[in-house]
Amino acid sequence: MMPHKCTFCKKEFVRETSLETHMCEPKRRYREQGEPGVRLGFQAYVKFYESAQRSGKTKTFDDFATSAYYKAFVKFGRYCVETKAIAPGRFMDWLLKHNKKIDYWCSDKIYTEYLLDYLRIEAVEDALSRAIEYGIDWQERGGSPAKDCLRYGNTNATCYAITAGRISPWVIYNSESGQKFLSELTQEQVAMIWPYIDSDAWQKKFKEYAEDRAYAQEILTKAGW
Repeated sequence: MMPHKCTFCKKEFVRETSLETHMCEPKRRYREQGEPGVRLGFQAYVKFYESAQRSGKTKTFDDFATSAYYKAFVKFGRYCVETKAIAPGRFMDWLLKHNKKIDYWCSDKIYTEYLLDYLRIEAVEDALSRAIEYGIDWQERGGSPAKDCLRYGNTNATCYAITAGRISPWVIYNSESGQKFLSELTQEQVAMIWPYIDSDAWQKKFKEYAEDRAYAQEILTKAGW
């Protein structure tokens, strides 16, 4: 009887059922490739070699699966999924641009540093879209209209959403409900979100991008925010 051989690790088995239940690391990696975290890890791996290593050859998933860095990049991809990282592709570009060591790519401190940079330069449309999505999620959980998430939502939860980038200063400063929310915060809550809503920095930005601010105000007013 011909032995049954694993096409991944080449190990041989007498019974076909043993081969079917066999799970080596190469086979596991092949089966994982459709997972969101693994896909993001592969994307980061490709960017890493295109940018940091200046590699001229396009990397394939097979290259990735056999790489010594596979686990590190997959860990990063899963971190992005678990934290619901905003614009993960931009996060990868930022990490490479700032020469962050891959050992620290899953650091909350590093992600916060990126997020603070990104929120100040992102397109107003993206900021509004994300806030509206947050409002819809809040509505689905509690039943109240999405437009009221800043008016009647749990204040601490809203503060956390701001620090997670779900609700942008584009919304906080350019909506009636955002102004109401700010006026009711304690000093501790203001301190918590201040790095994200620094009024001096954002008022300067609003002056430089007056048309975008007018657009945000119009959209938010029409939506009842």
